[in-house]
Amino acid sequence: MSTSAKYSKLIKAEAKRLGFMFCGISKAEFLEEEAPRLEQWLNQNRHGEMKYMENHFDKRLDPTKLVEGAKSVISLALNYYTDQKQADSNAPKISQYAYGTDYHFVIKDKLKQLLHFIEEEIGEVNGRAFVDSAPIMDKVWARRSGLGWVGKNTNLINKKHGSFFFLAELVVDLELNYDHPVADHCGTCTRCIDACPTEAITNNYLIDGSKCISYLTIELKNEIPAEFKGKMDNWMFGCDVCQDVCPWNRFSLMNNEELFQPKPDLLQMSKKDWEDITEDVFQKLFKNSPVKRTKFSGLQRNLDFLK
Repeated sequence: MSTSAKYSKLIKAEAKRLGFMFCGISKAEFLEEEAPRLEQWLNQNRHGEMKYMENHFDKRLDPTKLVEGAKSVISLALNYYTDQKQADSNAPKISQYAYGTDYHFVIKDKLKQLLHFIEEEIGEVNGRAFVDSAPIMDKVWARRSGLGWVGKNTNLINKKHGSFFFLAELVVDLELNYDHPVADHCGTCTRCIDACPTEAITNNYLIDGSKCISYLTIELKNEIPAEFKGKMDNWMFGCDVCQDVCPWNRFSLMNNEELFQPKPDLLQMSKKDWEDITEDVFQKLFKNSPVKRTKFSGLQRNLDFLK
């Protein structure tokens, strides 16, 4: 076995031990194919108010500009799927990725452990961990690393376990064995396109971020445009529709990450509880939660819009 193959095997075994569902590796290089697509998407203003998407265009396409001497991108996926639901079916809905502790904290800690393991077992490496924390195209690298294909809803989908997982990367200056992309298995299915409440999935493999409910309830800082009144499908933070209807998610497995377990108080909140929520309750309920990104005022705006 070559040194690069041995190192790759070691890294994947440790990633599994740390709880990652998948680990794949690809060569760190300029994303030539994606460059014109990203440029067109930005030029068409599909990113709405997410102006940060316009920054660091070159870094977004080239990991060697993020880590000097980078040779490999280690892509990782952490499962967050749960079959637990909010008790009141009339209550405003929260995307299940936000039921527990903010994934940034959970994954960053695991990535630090993995990087430490690499340094202990292999030697000193120049590497950086990424969890939405820098301009890096998670889904593109995950696809190149063989973790799945990018579906029509623009989520990464894995044939064995669907799409309810977070993506993260370690970019390192280690020469490793590289995995290969897998085939696209969306076929003629258009369930995600047909089900999207705001018609954000404009056509195959393209999403208008400025129409996506997740964008409108989380990223958008101004008022939600009136054109979306009555189209929000009762979502107050994020949206799971395009994943819920995806046939591949019938293979989703329950996550075993303790920190992702839903807070019982959160699931028990009734429609009236949400309408009457105070800032004090918000702070207690969403301590270390992704929902804090909207702030109390943002959640209040979302709830008012749903009335």
